[in-house]
Amino acid sequence: MSECKNCIHIEETKNLNEDMVLESLRTSYRKKIWRKFVKAINDFNLIEDGDRIAVGVSGGKDSLLLCKLFQELKRDKSKNFEVTFISMNPGFEAMDIDQFQENLKVLNIPCEIFNSNVWEIAFKEDPESPCFLCAKMRRGVLYKKVEELGFNKLALGHHFDDIVETALINMFYAGTIKTMIPKVPSTSGKLAVIRPMAYVKEEDIISFTKRNGIKAMGCGCPVESGKVDSKRKEIKLLLKDLEQKNKNIKQSIFNSLKNINIDYVMGYTKGNKEK
Repeated sequence: MSECKNCIHIEETKNLNEDMVLESLRTSYRKKIWRKFVKAINDFNLIEDGDRIAVGVSGGKDSLLLCKLFQELKRDKSKNFEVTFISMNPGFEAMDIDQFQENLKVLNIPCEIFNSNVWEIAFKEDPESPCFLCAKMRRGVLYKKVEELGFNKLALGHHFDDIVETALINMFYAGTIKTMIPKVPSTSGKLAVIRPMAYVKEEDIISFTKRNGIKAMGCGCPVESGKVDSKRKEIKLLLKDLEQKNKNIKQSIFNSLKNINIDYVMGYTKGNKEK
């Protein structure tokens, strides 16, 4: 992935309450979110007995939801695993951190926050296009932290739309057919990166967030604030336009990533792996 994720600011619609959040997962959003979360875990064998899983928490809508999904799965006891929650502060403003910590407190998410100067370095090295370096550094720092803590898997909050958008970003701007996949080895190979929300659509996450009054933390990144161009934003706008003509366009792209006939792919090399 070579882009920062697009952050969507959510207006608070009601008082945040953990019991209400959990109840909505069990009822109103059981089909659109919970079942898709469990299906991805089962389809791609994302969680195995004895796993020690660290959930990467950015403070945004996706990662906060992922935390609650893991807590609910832990209560369900259908899987035997250990889970912890960690967050890297790449240089957030104090206001963003305060909002993040308030969300963690109300949602009852015990999360360790550690500091890093990723943003400072990325913008210093490449002020016009810092996204690639930023993403690479964030991954490296997070992987190292998880390894130091002795966990064997890192769960990230990437969802259905992220997978579709990343495929198009790589095709349009990197000249390669590549996207996020639900389970992949980290760069060092010492842990597995898993994406249990691979089937969950962003529109349902936004709906869940609004309905429960979750005021997700803005990413605070100047790129995503519109100060420089964002390729992910361009792709989002393109897909939005295409959906007006074909409402199933994203699903078709997603399905195509699972239905590849390598005999008809130019330049295919056996053994290529995502890094």
